[in-house]
Amino acid sequence: MFVQWIQKCEFHGFLPEIARGQCRPGGYPKPMTEHDERGMTMTGVDPSRLDDQQLMKELETIHRTRHDTLLYGSNDALRAHNERMAQLEGEYLRRNPRRLVSAARTREGARERSCGEAATPDTSGT
Repeated sequence: MFVQWIQKCEFHGFLPEIARGQCRPGGYPKPMTEHDERGMTMTGVDPSRLDDQQLMKELETIHRTRHDTLLYGSNDALRAHNERMAQLEGEYLRRNPRRLVSAARTREGARERSCGEAATPDTSGT
């Protein structure tokens, strides 16, 4: 049965590490030797080199992944996430110094806001 499973996996182009001989006894992965990047900082493209659309896409992605990184990422992953987010947000603020700020997103506005009221500006023009 195991052999049939291995053959099926090979046919579909995937095999678990243990079946490919990349694990030590007990299922632990063999040490990585050829492409170990621990200690290297991966920061991505310099935000100043991104056009506005690319910058917004990067910001959307990093904000979408923030919660999982905080809850489940290693300390190194969280530090890298923090650094990248600060770079991207800093570039956005540099490019948009007069961005639209909702009064509801200020302390005073939040105190005045009633339950169910939106905290973001209405940009629909209605």
